[in-house]
Amino acid sequence: MTVTGPQFLAGERHDVEVRWGPAETTVPAEVDADLVFLDGDRVTASYPGTLKHLGRGVIGRSVRMELPGSELQLLTPYDSGATASLTLAFSLEGLEPPAALRVLRIHRRIAAGGAFEIRTVKGPVEGGEMPSSPEAERLQSARLQLFLEDLDVVQRHCEQYFPVPGEFTTKERIALRIARLLLDGHCVISPLLPQVHVASNGRDTPAVRARLGGEPHAVWLPFEEFTLQIARRRLELGPVIVFHKKAAVEPDSGRAALTALDAGRGDGAKATLRPVDGERFRLVLQRSVTGPEPVPVPLELPSFPEPR
Repeated sequence: MTVTGPQFLAGERHDVEVRWGPAETTVPAEVDADLVFLDGDRVTASYPGTLKHLGRGVIGRSVRMELPGSELQLLTPYDSGATASLTLAFSLEGLEPPAALRVLRIHRRIAAGGAFEIRTVKGPVEGGEMPSSPEAERLQSARLQLFLEDLDVVQRHCEQYFPVPGEFTTKERIALRIARLLLDGHCVISPLLPQVHVASNGRDTPAVRARLGGEPHAVWLPFEEFTLQIARRRLELGPVIVFHKKAAVEPDSGRAALTALDAGRGDGAKATLRPVDGERFRLVLQRSVTGPEPVPVPLELPSFPEPR
């Protein structure tokens, strides 16, 4: 480093270390703080964290706050005509659904826009009014929140806890949504269940032969367990009912079962049932069946067509 000036100061310096820091710090480090969202004077949400830095520079003020799973940075210029900058950096990696949901709810609050403050026990230290984020970003956040809520409910029911998967398939997402709705006591149409395989008990009657011949009929099948695979884990929900008002035996399997009946080997003969008109089977947990035939509710998965 070269220094110019009076003779006693001028010269070259070697092995020099230069440190940059805030010009002014108005609070000590590691102060408990709350990120507060407001509607007028009313607090609509509040999240605890740690105020890591609060300082002033040449052109404005800076705040850095840590929250579980995320970090917020706010830069506010002194110039009232200049735009402030708020950044929330977060990662859901390694977090279980409840913790990940909290992080995402903070993100959604910020994306929605509105008034906020950062408060310590001494009162507000910074705040402002945020514009809303683009609708596409808010929709993507809402979809992720729905996924985390579904995963949280299923994990608590199965008592199997694990971090949020880094990625998941469309099939896993649909299965998780179905599981959540079943646990909530609903009946659902499963796009993942176009057919079921059944075994004959060996009875040979005209009605059985008509059904094996492809005659549509109502189906009500109890299964002792419903499972789904999420993040390489097997999650068991409990006994279910699979049903449909009109299902028919597929021709190939029906002919094979009829041939087995004719030969006296009908007991155990397998047949494949499929709902008519391209529809899918309905599912409901056995414990939820308390009255008339259950009515399916929509899956309400964004960008995914409702099954029928």
